[in-house]
Amino acid sequence: MPIFKRRNAPFYSYDFRVKGNRYTGNTGKTTKREAEQFEESEKRRIKSLTIQSGQPMTMGQATGRYWDEVGQFHVNSDTTVTVFAWLDRQIGKNTLISSITDADIAKLISKRRAEKDVQPSTVNRSVTQPMRALLARAADTWGQEVNKIKWAKLLLKEPQERVRELMPDEETRLFAKLRADYHPIVRFSLLTGCRMQECLDLTWRQIDWTNRQMRVTGKGEKTRTIPVSDAVYSLLRPLPMAKDKVFTYGSKRADKAPRDELRPITREGLKSTFERTVVNAEIEDFSFHDLRHTCATRLLRATGNLRLVKDLLGHSDMNTTLKYAHVTQSDLLNAMNHTQNAAQAKDDQANELKENQKIG
Repeated sequence: MPIFKRRNAPFYSYDFRVKGNRYTGNTGKTTKREAEQFEESEKRRIKSLTIQSGQPMTMGQATGRYWDEVGQFHVNSDTTVTVFAWLDRQIGKNTLISSITDADIAKLISKRRAEKDVQPSTVNRSVTQPMRALLARAADTWGQEVNKIKWAKLLLKEPQERVRELMPDEETRLFAKLRADYHPIVRFSLLTGCRMQECLDLTWRQIDWTNRQMRVTGKGEKTRTIPVSDAVYSLLRPLPMAKDKVFTYGSKRADKAPRDELRPITREGLKSTFERTVVNAEIEDFSFHDLRHTCATRLLRATGNLRLVKDLLGHSDMNTTLKYAHVTQSDLLNAMNHTQNAAQAKDDQANELKENQKIG
């Protein structure tokens, strides 16, 4: 199959076979010519690797090849590097992947869980899921012999994600303490429900001003279209277009760049700035991801329509969106209490009037 573009995707993908094994991935290129060149170089690299395909593969070889073919194209590729570096150290780069068993995976899980403040979801995403992806590719694509792992039993049960909403007074304090050049990206997440990485990756090319919509690529390389509301339009339109990325900041350190030069906001910079601001604003138990929760909660409260929330957040399963259902239930309870209290007050007033008439 020649290179191709997935629907609404900004980059070309490749899909080819070498000696019966299938190789797919993202070229990271936006032009067809560059994508074709990338595919050719990838074919040459794979062919050179398959010369020794009959030999068992070590953990170090497997993680290196996985990075070349898949990991470097992850949205959070920096996290992928950290995760596999940790797995390499724990398993051993010279360990044959054919020798890895359920017991080895369980040992990794136990060690990760023992670390301070590590949640079950983090263990799943940093141990179980990457090892599952690595061994599956080794078996299905690289023709390696691997043990059958009972992944369902190894995945830890994750508690339902809590929904934390930013209250109006907290929002006022947050923006009062936040650096001015970080206001747009934080406000954007609050208005659209976009994740941190989706905000950071947004480019001007993804925004269609004429049709008032934008393409956002999120988890799992899934792309969705979000309307550009009046508020979002007013937020984005005045921003400087000096860089490809939408959200930038003015450099304050002369050793990094000329002072006040516009530079794309980084994940590390946004995370540290936001966390520091939350502390200074005296807001408890609030993360950047909670801006997404706040957006969804406000939309649901205004419309009462869970499907709209599902579409905005890009959930593939309505069950994921149901965690916001408590909002409509709470509003229903408040409405019922208001109605019933009003009715009771009216009855009390009528009874009081009757009593006064009797006395008169």
